[in-house]
Amino acid sequence: MYIAENLNTIKSQLPVHVTLVAVSKTKPVADLMEAYDAGQRIFGENKIQEMTDKWEVMPKDIEWHMIGHVQTNKVKYMAPYVNLIHGVDSLKLLQEINKQAAKNNRVIDCLLQVYIAEEESKFGLDEQELDELLKQVQHDKENFKNIRIVGLMGMATFSENQNQIEKEFKHLKTIFDKHNQLETSNLKLETLSMGMSGDYQLAISCGSTMVRIGSSIFGSR
Repeated sequence: MYIAENLNTIKSQLPVHVTLVAVSKTKPVADLMEAYDAGQRIFGENKIQEMTDKWEVMPKDIEWHMIGHVQTNKVKYMAPYVNLIHGVDSLKLLQEINKQAAKNNRVIDCLLQVYIAEEESKFGLDEQELDELLKQVQHDKENFKNIRIVGLMGMATFSENQNQIEKEFKHLKTIFDKHNQLETSNLKLETLSMGMSGDYQLAISCGSTMVRIGSSIFGSR
């Protein structure tokens, strides 16, 4: 029952305005069900096939979040059910999500991923690309009727250096604040997703409203 205990401990420490995404990638359905029975309803996966397999067998009141890097050719598999796609990092991907959402008669919520780390391996938009993408979505509402951009997401550098991580989180919060007055039918930045098991408390202190926590709930992989 350690999963339920871990979950309840973390939830008791989270401010009310912060949403917890339980990162359940590579974990068996039994583990997810233990978290579900303890009240967790939002799960994050990083592989579309694995997420789809779990969605098919698990209760239908679960919100599924795609937190990994998304390949355009896989979007169609999750379009019928996914609640939030965290890592949207290109116009091409956004167009594909819109197209597949339309086929399923849905509107899919998306977070735009901003590149804030000092690591080559991370994905994301730089500030200029973010500006351009936001403008395009605002001005071209007809072609983006089936998506909603609801916030930003970023991943800090994988580092022990808390000052660097804090600097990156604060930088993303500044970018978020710069754009969060924008509001159209398909665009309203309300969610700032940053922070994982190792740094979520720091992320919350820097303004995060959504944290992605895996190993602190389910144990290490």
